[in-house]
Amino acid sequence: MKKDFSQTIGFFFLFCCILVTILLLLTIIYFVFVRGAKVISWEFLTQAPRAGMTAGGVAPAIVGTMYLTLGAIMFALPLGIAAAIYLCEYSPQGFAVNIIRMSINNLAGVPSVVFGLFGLTVFVKFFGFGVSMLSGCLTLGILVLPLIISAAQEALLAVPQSMREASLALGATHWQTIKKIVLPTSLPGILTGVILSIGRVAGETAPILFTAAAFYLRGYPKSIFSEVMALPYHIYALMTEGAHPQQQTAIAYGCALILLFLVLLVSTVAIFIRQKQRSYYG
Repeated sequence: MKKDFSQTIGFFFLFCCILVTILLLLTIIYFVFVRGAKVISWEFLTQAPRAGMTAGGVAPAIVGTMYLTLGAIMFALPLGIAAAIYLCEYSPQGFAVNIIRMSINNLAGVPSVVFGLFGLTVFVKFFGFGVSMLSGCLTLGILVLPLIISAAQEALLAVPQSMREASLALGATHWQTIKKIVLPTSLPGILTGVILSIGRVAGETAPILFTAAAFYLRGYPKSIFSEVMALPYHIYALMTEGAHPQQQTAIAYGCALILLFLVLLVSTVAIFIRQKQRSYYG
């Protein structure tokens, strides 16, 4: 009887925690929606800023954010999966591998401004890419690389060893087993890391502040070596610069609402793919 009571209290506590988390999330979404929906219009979504960024739209910032997010994920995802495969499937387990895994986990907690300074030193200065979309994508990719590696490792380790042994017993090679059995089975877990990475990449300001973002552009990037506007930096600029705080604050909330929608849209696509893959191999 005492055990059942403790279990009930525990479940009630967990339910309260979930409820508080959902309420906080809905409050934030409602707050941003109420303040940002006032400025959302077709002109706002399709035109460039004008009149000292107090009028017009934020189309270049929307396009720049999409470019930076997709570029960073395209750079980090193959590297992250390859590193996770090596650590889980090929590397000899021991002290050295444990140190590498601990280092990867520690890198995930490094402040984003440090990655921004790294990108400025390596990509902007050393490689000579300059302040460009390429430098920003590479910097953001390195920023989320530890997160993708960690998620991919957990997903690969969750695949039952019996599935590997059955594949090898049927005559498949180690790589064929990984390619045909392990990776498809672990894909839902890997996509979970991708979803988290998308949210972080799209909302980062410090890394692109040093490597990619421009304060104001009328057009769109013409190449990977062009500077770009991005919604996170545009919000920062609107709230810290300029002489028209009332108009700029309203536009900043509109940018925040668009950024939230873009993150939810891309994440929804990734979640759909994950659920489809999970049901296929589940």
